[in-house]
Amino acid sequence: MSTEPEPTEDAENAAPGTPGAAEGASSTAGAEDTESTEGTPAGADDAEAAAKLSEAEAELAAQQIERERIERRKAEKKAPITAGAKLSGTAADLLAAVRAVESGEKPAATVFSEPEPSPRRPAPEPVRRPQTVEAQSTGTSAAPAPEAVDAVRRVLADGGAPETLAPQVAAALGESAGDVLRADPWQLLRVTGVRPEQADGFARALLGTESGPDDERRGRAVTGWLLEQAALAGHTALDMPALTAALAQRGVPDADAAVQNTLAEGEALVFQDALEEPAARRQDDPDDDGADGADEARPVRVLVGLERYALAEESLADGLARLVNSVPKQDGSAEEWERVASAAGSAGELIRAVAAHGLVLHTGGEASLAEPAALLRAVHDLGLRAWVAAHSPLGRTRFAALLSEPGDSRVATVSGLLSGAEGPGRDADGALDLDLLVVLDAPQLDVETGALLTESLPDGARLVLTGDPGVLWSAGPGRVFADLLAARVCPQIASRRPDPGPLGELVSGIGIGELNQVDSPGKELVIVPVRDAGEAVHRTVQLVADSVPRAIGVPAEQTVVITPGHGGAAGTRALNAALKERLNPGQGRFGGFDPGDRIAYSPAPGRTLPGQVVKADAEGLHLSCAGDPVVVPKERVEQSVRHGWALTAHQAVGARWPAVVVVLPGDAAPALSRPWIYTAFGRAERHLSVVHGVEQALPHAVAEVPPKPRTTRLAALLAPQIPTAG
Repeated sequence: MSTEPEPTEDAENAAPGTPGAAEGASSTAGAEDTESTEGTPAGADDAEAAAKLSEAEAELAAQQIERERIERRKAEKKAPITAGAKLSGTAADLLAAVRAVESGEKPAATVFSEPEPSPRRPAPEPVRRPQTVEAQSTGTSAAPAPEAVDAVRRVLADGGAPETLAPQVAAALGESAGDVLRADPWQLLRVTGVRPEQADGFARALLGTESGPDDERRGRAVTGWLLEQAALAGHTALDMPALTAALAQRGVPDADAAVQNTLAEGEALVFQDALEEPAARRQDDPDDDGADGADEARPVRVLVGLERYALAEESLADGLARLVNSVPKQDGSAEEWERVASAAGSAGELIRAVAAHGLVLHTGGEASLAEPAALLRAVHDLGLRAWVAAHSPLGRTRFAALLSEPGDSRVATVSGLLSGAEGPGRDADGALDLDLLVVLDAPQLDVETGALLTESLPDGARLVLTGDPGVLWSAGPGRVFADLLAARVCPQIASRRPDPGPLGELVSGIGIGELNQVDSPGKELVIVPVRDAGEAVHRTVQLVADSVPRAIGVPAEQTVVITPGHGGAAGTRALNAALKERLNPGQGRFGGFDPGDRIAYSPAPGRTLPGQVVKADAEGLHLSCAGDPVVVPKERVEQSVRHGWALTAHQAVGARWPAVVVVLPGDAAPALSRPWIYTAFGRAERHLSVVHGVEQALPHAVAEVPPKPRTTRLAALLAPQIPTAG
């Protein structure tokens, strides 16, 4: 039984209204990592932090719980984990950096900072049946040979680097990894989490005086590393001036030569994309007769990118152009299409567009999902084989509930559709066996996933991309939905169905940069001002465990907490530790987890499946993620499973809960943006509590902090293939 005192400021007596009206002192606790930088330290002044005992106690408590969890995990292993235990200095720092990124505690990218997690495309993974993580990850490469690992281990030892990195290095560099690494020590940058200054130290230890900042090998390696960091921040390529400037900041004396060497070795590709058509300029200039148009130089921007993302973006553009330029398969007469469109109410415009076009964009909030649901029913009546793909299992369940038959088998997840674990399967040519695909949560499509989807569609198929353009963009590189909306190459249907109630009014205002005062007669919106991060954690636990269930009628298991980052005194780790202690106390006998714990399972970086721990046995940790059983092997638990009472907005996108508590401690202000707030507040169906400690940073972010730009090529690739749709 909890001995926590009765709340004095909760969902029953806190002031409802707009978050901008709350006044609370900003927390001075430094964030260990925020979602906008995925782990960039923003340490507060030491003296100031020392004065905040409640914040310090909260952080120390979270750290103590984390240390105890790790120790329990070590004790459970057959052999003790001693690798790296006696390291010190540079080697210890290097090992710590790699482990921090692998565990999600620190960002893989901070050079081109963007509020996104790692963009690695998740390997297609069946989630409908209980399988181990290894069985699910069909795209992973085989483990490196023991001889290769041993060879790398010797090189790492000679260079003073932790030998525990040997498997990662061998996997990245291949069978001859040892020889490759000794010949080019900067190849250590291929390991996630290693930074140039750490690779420089390793190179100096191996090469001695031969190592220097002007080494051609260093220039190539740092160029590749910067392009990887840009991809982690969402860019599919970098402008040449931005890349050379970043190289100069990293101590590369001749940045232009470094880029040219990288291109010559085939480690990156260069592109020249037109900025403006000469004909367009001639239309603006009545004195230009166009006589010299053939000789006029076309202005271009020079971009450099990694082959992986360049080919994916080009494949995506080709696939989209094929859809736009082809004639959709004709099922039903024009009269029949018009009949079902006329009977579909607000969905009629969408149905008419789909009848005549191979690619259609549909925008709107949560209420607009009723329109693709009506589309699915209409085309089913016409005999089309139609499927819907959602970003997450929760999104799949949510949409299926809108259909006439909840649990409709025509709804799948994107990953399940691509892997074949869900969906219609493939035809004899390897294409998806369908006539129409509706993709929900379209802003979450990155270029690689988008390319796979378009490549998988048969000739004559139709594709509808639907989603809310105001939410956070994809975890992976690219901004597919936003680029298509800007390119205007196909019909765009904007839903006129507003999200209902006070929460719908609040979120709609945020979408246009306004944080409005809204009436909430049913306590749909409650503001809880807090002075510091320690109080924020305390109030959050009160809200989830007591106030929201008692005053709103939403049980704790249907409430989710959203906060800007994992670290800090009010990040997901501290909040989850406090919520577990209150809601499901236990010793965490399996890697820190107990049956009944809410979790966030990450089968691949950048992808999160909320769920619950069912049990643990010799096979691993058994989870239930939106009804899908998943088994995570013991050795993968620490890497891929976190507690999930509290999530970041990126982890929560694509799902909704009856009640949401958004926690905004004072140190979260730099992480806030309009898309982040729009996404976080929009996860609530019935009730939203805002634990508010950022003062005026909240209305400022809504009004003046748009999404950070991403450098992409999709619009330029589409322009010569598809005429603008007016």
